[in-house]
Amino acid sequence: MLFINTRPDDRASALTQALSEVGYQVEALPLLELVAEPFSHVLQQLYLELKQVQAIVVVSPTAVDVGMRYLRQAGLQLDQLQHIQWIAVGQTTAHALAKYSIDSWVPEVETSEGMLQLPILKQHKDLKKIAFWRGLGGRQFMMQQLQQHGVEILNFVLYHRQCPKQSVIAFPEIVKKISLNQPVAVLISSEASWNYWQQFCKQSPCTAAWVYLVLGSRLAQLVETAQSQTAKGFNIIQLENLSASEIIHRMSDWKGHV
Repeated sequence: MLFINTRPDDRASALTQALSEVGYQVEALPLLELVAEPFSHVLQQLYLELKQVQAIVVVSPTAVDVGMRYLRQAGLQLDQLQHIQWIAVGQTTAHALAKYSIDSWVPEVETSEGMLQLPILKQHKDLKKIAFWRGLGGRQFMMQQLQQHGVEILNFVLYHRQCPKQSVIAFPEIVKKISLNQPVAVLISSEASWNYWQQFCKQSPCTAAWVYLVLGSRLAQLVETAQSQTAKGFNIIQLENLSASEIIHRMSDWKGHV
C-alpha cells in the first residue's frame, strides 16, 4: 500500500523507515517547512518579561531550537528560568527540550486539546502568565481558551510555515504513479498541512481511494466537514500521536476492518 509521508524533512526519516520495514511503499511529500522569524525588538521585549511567567508552552522542536537561540541573543541564561514549568506538545518536542536538561509536561494526546487537559493547565489556579513559543498562526485555539480563563499570554512568534516548493513540483509526479481507486494513505498532522493538501488535489486531481490519518479530534472534525462537502468519499483514521507505532497500529486496525 502506498503511504504519503507529509512530515517535514527533518522529522520524516524515522517514520519512513518504520513504514518501509512493515511493507509500505512510502513517498515523501512534506507539506510544511518551518522558517525562523528574524530576531526583533518585539521578541527582545518578550524575552525580558519571561522571568515573570509560570509556564512556557513549546509547540515543536523548531520552537525549541529557535527559542533557545534567541534566548541567548536576548542576554538570558536558562538558570534564570528554573522556576518555570515547561510544557511540550509531544514527545519529540520533549526530547528536544531534554537536550537542554529540561523536564517537561507532555499530554497523552499531542494536540492543543490534549495540552489543555494537563493538570498544570487544568487545575493550577495560580497560573497567571504563560509564554507560547510557537509558529505564526499556530495554537490559536489553545491561547484563546487560556485567555478566557484570565491567563495572560506572552506570544513568541518564532517561525512561520510555508509549503516547500519541491513538494509543489513532486505532487503531480506522485499522482502519475497512482492507479484508479488505489488505496493511498496520507498523514495529515495540522490544519495548515490539510489546507495545502487540498490545494494540491485541486491542481492535480487524483482518483485514489484516500485514507487520511489525522492528528486529534479537532482536525478529524475538520476533515470530516470537508468530506461532507464533497461528492467523493474517503476514509479518516484519527491518531493520538505521530509515533510510528501509533500510525502502524492504526493502519493495521483499519486494514483488518476493510
